[in-house]
Parts: sequence; structure tokens; C-alpha cells
Amino acid sequence: MIRNMFLGTAVAALLAAPATADSHQADIVDTAVATGDFTTLVAAVEAAGLVETLKGEGPFTVFAPTDAAFGALPEGTVDSLLLPENRDQLVSILTYHVVPGAVMSSDLTEGMTATTVEGSDVTITLADGPMVDGANIVTADIEASNGVIHVIDAVIMPE
Repeated sequence: MIRNMFLGTAVAALLAAPATADSHQADIVDTAVATGDFTTLVAAVEAAGLVETLKGEGPFTVFAPTDAAFGALPEGTVDSLLLPENRDQLVSILTYHVVPGAVMSSDLTEGMTATTVEGSDVTITLADGPMVDGANIVTADIEASNGVIHVIDAVIMPE
């Protein structure tokens, strides 16, 4: 029920969002909303109170899990994380998906580590295709006005 409420909010935000001119590049949040495959992520960002941060100057690199990635979590996980009493845990998980600075795919190297906004490091591997902490980077280098999004197929978790 709560998940549906947040998803509804995300859809409403999408419909209410002003159209951007072709000459104006959208920020990370607006870019994620426009793709249509990040409704759960956007709902989580809203529930965590991180929208304004991710609309900020940046630059940020976001490893963005798709709706399918969130759907692969154990049943009830997303609903539980979206509860107000679990906000700190949600913030921790979401900020683990964000690295300060704009890191393009051409910057990635085998075994590279990057410190996330959450404070822990993520590890990049390239041997079996580009991955971050075991999640496949399925689409790279979606540029936004304040950073870059790399689409991943799993939700990565801090230790």
C-alpha cells in the first residue's frame, strides 16, 4: 500500500514536471523520472528526502537501479524501506549508490574503488563486463546537467 502511494506520487511528479527545452539539460532527478524505468528509485529518493540534494549543483555519479532491480529484492523489502521509521536505512542505501563527481564509463578501470556519499567504497570490475559491487552496468553515461547516471541491474547494499 505504501509502495503504491509513493509510486503514485512519483507518477504525479512526472506528470506535473515542467517540460525542459531542448537546449536545457535536465538534472539527475528529472532525467531519471523522464526515462520511466526508475519509478521505485524516484519514490525512494522522495521518501528519503534526497530530491533537492540530487537536483543540486553536483556533479554526482548515480548508479541507478531499475524498477526490475528493486523488484528482485525479497518481498516486502521496498515497502519496509519506504516506512518513515526506516528513513535512515533508506538514506544509507540510496547514498551508497552515489559517488561525488562525474565518473564516465571511460574513467572506469578494473578494480577501481570509489567512495560513495554514504562513506563506504564501491568496487568497479570490468572482466565480465562493467560492474559495480557485482551489479551489471547495463547502460552507461546518461548525462544530466549535474552529473551522470549509470543504470544497474541490482540494488547494491553497504556493509
